[in-house]
Amino acid sequence: MNADLSDLNAFLAVAGARGFREASRTAGTSASTLSEAVRRLESRLGVRLLHRTTRSVTPTEAGARLLERLGPALGEVAAALGGVDELRDGVSGTLRLNVPVSAARLVMPAILPGFLAAHPGVRVEVVAEDGFVDVLASGCDAGIRYDERLDQDMIAVPIGPRVQRFATAAAPAHLDRFGRPEHPRALLDHPCILGRFASGRLTTPWEFERAGKIVRIEPQARLVVGVSGAIDLGVEAALAGAGVIHLFEDWLRPHLANGSLEPVLEDWWQPFSGPFLYHSSRRLVPPPLRAFIDHVRAKAWSEPAVTTPPDPAAG
Repeated sequence: MNADLSDLNAFLAVAGARGFREASRTAGTSASTLSEAVRRLESRLGVRLLHRTTRSVTPTEAGARLLERLGPALGEVAAALGGVDELRDGVSGTLRLNVPVSAARLVMPAILPGFLAAHPGVRVEVVAEDGFVDVLASGCDAGIRYDERLDQDMIAVPIGPRVQRFATAAAPAHLDRFGRPEHPRALLDHPCILGRFASGRLTTPWEFERAGKIVRIEPQARLVVGVSGAIDLGVEAALAGAGVIHLFEDWLRPHLANGSLEPVLEDWWQPFSGPFLYHSSRRLVPPPLRAFIDHVRAKAWSEPAVTTPPDPAAG
């Protein structure tokens, strides 16, 4: 059964955005135009593709099945057309990335300015969130995640520092009052600043490692901030002496460097593998994404200086 390509794109945009108004902002057209396109597609197919309420739009069973196949198929069409444009005009088009808040703060600033300067024909859209999403269904070309168990049809490309650490720190005034811990379990006597993911899960337990020994603790939550948008509030609270914070070392480094935060248990800071850029192997790689991957691979990254404790048996 024939279906207009623009109607299929409209359905994909609305299903990915979970709403006509939201989809209209990214599609550059009106919500009414998208609504008419979806109705036209449903009429041609003879099935309802979307459940519509005043608050949300969700795919029906038929819509979900179409969505699963449609995203990769239209992606290949766009990539094929983009390849022709690339030969004619150089790399151009839109690159959509879904990244965690930490990567938006700590990884992307070292990559995006140079990439945009090298490819003036590419427009980049970055969505920062901490919930795992299907990048294809959400309309993104690729995502960034830490230590993900990716599906077999996903390709992972290292991006950012290959080794990072979680740092624990507090204001000197806080440590003067509560003491300077010599073992992770001593933090149980300190008020601490925790994060909460959108799923509701707290950023616990805190994990420490030294000489092959791992210690996990459940600290007291003096303050809880949302991971997706309020981490900087947690940092400011730590600077003001409200409690101990446990966060990416790169996030805290400026405050550690100027002395406004003091390292806590630095020889216990746990290293972990850096993030990966991932994309589907089921579709042609669009020219903007291919150019971005090449740019990422050419980037050199420095690694943190990991402290080795002088006495492995200590603690």
